[in-house]
Amino acid sequence: MKVFDVLAAVLLVVGGLNWGLVGAFQFDLVATIFGGQEAILARVVYILVGVAALYQAVALKAIQKRWHVQPAVA
Repeated sequence: MKVFDVLAAVLLVVGGLNWGLVGAFQFDLVATIFGGQEAILARVVYILVGVAALYQAVALKAIQKRWHVQPAVA
């Protein structure tokens, strides 16, 4: 399962950087690399980023337990 955790984290970084570029410069790096927003490969990347976000959100407690991370207490 740690492999999925790392893969999801990488996809979230890719998605975050892409959204940062879109917000700051109106430049969609994923679309540029994979042939436009409607290109099948770009859509696959967008879907994978979304699935990674859902995975991280739903499995957060389990991920913290697997990685022996204590949540910060305010």
